[in-house]
Amino acid sequence: MDDFALAVVVNPALSAGLLANTVGTLATGLGSRFPALSAGQVSDQTGLWFDTSSRLPMPVLQADADTLQLLLQRCQQRDSRTALVVYPAFARDIQQIETYLTEVARRDLSAEPLDGIALCGPRKWVRSLTGSLKLLR
Repeated sequence: MDDFALAVVVNPALSAGLLANTVGTLATGLGSRFPALSAGQVSDQTGLWFDTSSRLPMPVLQADADTLQLLLQRCQQRDSRTALVVYPAFARDIQQIETYLTEVARRDLSAEPLDGIALCGPRKWVRSLTGSLKLLR
């Protein structure tokens, strides 16, 4: 993972709560795809053990709805070293993974509003897709 980068890209028009939920969900997807993103466990000087966060910086960037769709299109051609996690807006109302999987299979994500996208892969690939995007503030 030395030459890897990751980025989370969200629509800044979302409310703070939806932004937080979207970022958390996308980050979980990246960790699921690449468990090596975690640096494992560590303990503090008192012996308290806990799980670490990502071993790579995780910038949270912003993009409007049209830019998110363009980013999705640009990710169509990628290799097995990459991860693409997509959070479509319709997922907000779904509570069960089985329902979500059924809904995704019925839909064309290029025609759906997206709340966010997360990417992980070779640094050059991630930067080529996200280098012009601004940090979420």
